[in-house]
Amino acid sequence: MTFRGLQIRRLSYVAWNGTLLPNGLVVICALVLLSVAGLAQSPKIPSPRDVVSSAVYVSADPAARGVPFQLAVVFKIRPGFHVNAREKSADYLIATDLRGEVPAGFKAGAVAYPKGELHTFTFAKTPLNVYQGTVTLRMPITALSSAPLGLQQIPLKLRYQACSTEICLPPVTIDLQATINIVASAAAAKPAHAELFPAP
Repeated sequence: MTFRGLQIRRLSYVAWNGTLLPNGLVVICALVLLSVAGLAQSPKIPSPRDVVSSAVYVSADPAARGVPFQLAVVFKIRPGFHVNAREKSADYLIATDLRGEVPAGFKAGAVAYPKGELHTFTFAKTPLNVYQGTVTLRMPITALSSAPLGLQQIPLKLRYQACSTEICLPPVTIDLQATINIVASAAAAKPAHAELFPAP
């Protein structure tokens, strides 16, 4: 019917769970429920940060001025995933990278990366050089004569890209911290974590 030039349309109602609802609203409710059901059934894509767990270790506790020591970043990769090795197999791949933001009074050397392993994946025509399982990266550090004594922090950044046999997650950079206790006397320095830093 019309009312002063306005056309008023009759709404059709449908019973929904014992309640009368407009027909259009029932359609919307059904679409929402179908979408939620589809999301529940689809496999969950993990966060890149959840695929790799990492920890930092120091080869000396305490460490002394003028005596080189090492930092070790140990990261464990979730089964079914891998990350590209430092020596990547193609230019488009994201290589594993560790960097230290060394504060004044400290000097860092080149990071030692382990060799990767060649594995074949369905998405690549040639084998890729990757890390799987547990990986250890080592960074040599020297506390100079000007290094402050006591507990010190060296910020680290670990960058990697994790992939499975089906998907590649976005590259991610995680922030880590190395906590070091610096003493003045070399005689007071003590080795630590011998399982990660074998004697030469």
